[in-house]
Amino acid sequence: QLQASGGGLVQPGGSLRLSCAASGFTFGSQSIGWYRQAPGKEREGVACVSATGSPMYHAEAVKGRFTASKEIAKNTAYLQMDSLRPEDTAVYYCATDPVLWCGNTYMPKFGYWGQGTEVTVSS
Repeated sequence: QLQASGGGLVQPGGSLRLSCAASGFTFGSQSIGWYRQAPGKEREGVACVSATGSPMYHAEAVKGRFTASKEIAKNTAYLQMDSLRPEDTAVYYCATDPVLWCGNTYMPKFGYWGQGTEVTVSS
């Protein structure tokens, strides 16, 4: 089970840190992916962290601004989002899969999803 939290309203240029609390599986053995879906758009992969906690794939649109990480001891993954832009407005989801993993240049569509958390970037 996954539960994302930490969304909210933030001004352009601001920061948010999303959290993804996990339970029911061995957290240190699975990648955690972050995805987002903006109004009227398809869901897209944003960033991913490896099973052991190394940041892996980050979409070009967020490179240098977002960082995915995880604390295995806390069964929690994070998405640190800095320099937020209005185009980052979306519902953000965390997801995982026992048989799929992300790499440095790719991020599959994982099969197990949590509820999303809404991020709005607006002045």
